[in-house]
Amino acid sequence: MRILLVEDDPALGPDLKKELAGLGYAVDLADNGVDGEALGFEDIYDLAVLDLGLPQRPGIEVLKNWRKRSNNIPTLILTARSSWQEKIDGFDAGADDYLAKPFHTEELVARMTALLRRAKQQPTKQLEASGLLLNEKTQAVSVDGQLEIELTGMEYKLLRYFMHNPGRLLSKLQIVEHIYDDGAENDSNVVEAYIKMLRKKIGKDRIQTKRGQGYTFVNHL
Repeated sequence: MRILLVEDDPALGPDLKKELAGLGYAVDLADNGVDGEALGFEDIYDLAVLDLGLPQRPGIEVLKNWRKRSNNIPTLILTARSSWQEKIDGFDAGADDYLAKPFHTEELVARMTALLRRAKQQPTKQLEASGLLLNEKTQAVSVDGQLEIELTGMEYKLLRYFMHNPGRLLSKLQIVEHIYDDGAENDSNVVEAYIKMLRKKIGKDRIQTKRGQGYTFVNHL
């Protein structure tokens, strides 16, 4: 999943980006409200983590502007303030969840995961589709109830994105934008190679190629 992180703290922002990337997320970091708001209107993000105390434009204003323009990206707001009024203001502006600083990264990830599941209408603790059960802690997959098969980091990102979007036609560009970090090598031709390797592990029929268009994850085998 691709995450927009809007955080101006020069230590916390890069540290969070590194930790989330290590957990398999593609993360773009903005350190001010103006850039963060602009990035939020790009239709490539699955979730936003938004600090309220931002320079140039407050996080509350950023969130209100997103919602005014019907941008319903799931948003978790961060703040160093503990005031209950700040929480209410955030929810009134359209926030989906709230986390006060300081916090443990594990709690942030747990809340992000819950938001993503709700947004994708995935109620279970593990991703399950088309006879596959994806273990997000071990980054392994069980096929038709068999023993788990280990996945590489990129295979895991790719499969998770497909399983969150069953039946949806995904272009190479969409796939690249969601599974690669902004600073990573993102040659779309590499996607074909990873899909080929993934098919060997989960079965070739689960990912169908639409020539000239992209790929579709089949949710009914």
